[in-house]
Amino acid sequence: MTRKRDILSIADLSISELQGLIKLAGLLKSGSVRPDAGGKSLALVFEKPSLRTRVSFEIAMNQLGGICVVLGPDEVGLGTREPAEDVAGVLSRYVDILAARVSAHKDVVALAEHATIPVVNALSDLEHPCQTLADLLTLKERFGKLEGLTLAYIGDGNNVARSLALGCAMTGVGFRISSPRGYELDSDSFSAVSMATLGWSVQQIDDPMEVAIGADAVYTDVWTSMGQESERDERLRAFDGYQVTLETLASAAPEVIFLHDMPAHRGEEVADGVMEDHRSAVLDQAENRLHTQKALLAFLLGVSDLPQRT
Repeated sequence: MTRKRDILSIADLSISELQGLIKLAGLLKSGSVRPDAGGKSLALVFEKPSLRTRVSFEIAMNQLGGICVVLGPDEVGLGTREPAEDVAGVLSRYVDILAARVSAHKDVVALAEHATIPVVNALSDLEHPCQTLADLLTLKERFGKLEGLTLAYIGDGNNVARSLALGCAMTGVGFRISSPRGYELDSDSFSAVSMATLGWSVQQIDDPMEVAIGADAVYTDVWTSMGQESERDERLRAFDGYQVTLETLASAAPEVIFLHDMPAHRGEEVADGVMEDHRSAVLDQAENRLHTQKALLAFLLGVSDLPQRT
């Protein structure tokens, strides 16, 4: 029997698998390939509210011909009403694959340890690998390549930034990040990047304007994530000066694109007008959650092989 695969981090994929998934997602988006997951089932376990994650996973499984069941916090109570090992054991008897959107990364790790089916991290406080897949597909579509591009990330060194740094390093995209003191990417993230790299180029730069100079993509995320509401006032003060503006984009490369994983807080991390600017690729980025997650599901369910990089 083939050993089951879990994707809890973007680094759980090899470089060739990551490249293959991006290519497969593009083929799925164009309709060039149509894997059949008829008879297969996906369970989504959510501890946090969701728009893009829920709809993209549910529609992806439907388009593959499978079925999806969504379980919110009131139904599961992961770690409170029922321990992760029991949730994992029961769902392993019902469905073929599990994706979980959790508060604490340890919970998705526990699900993976006790499940006999593949487990996907649909978001945790440590990483957001599914978002990075969509980000990389968006870059590939816009520029026709990944290797040699430069992405500037302005804001919190959070789960999104951590997965993105890893994904960029694995595909040869230069990654620069500018964060206020105390909110930088942690040293463990840089160590992980150095071990998972195709062309390691990750820089921490203090000045948020300097980080954008010549960049092919400028990326930001909310300053206060779900679960950090009590820190909101403190974070607003700390991130003063780290807003992405039209002036920020003007200092980047001529063909720069703006990226944001959404939801966006206009007037905070992103100035009014940037999300709607002609350089904004945020809706393409959101759409690509569907195609990259469809590719990931098809791969983990064994209904599609990964194409080779060309």
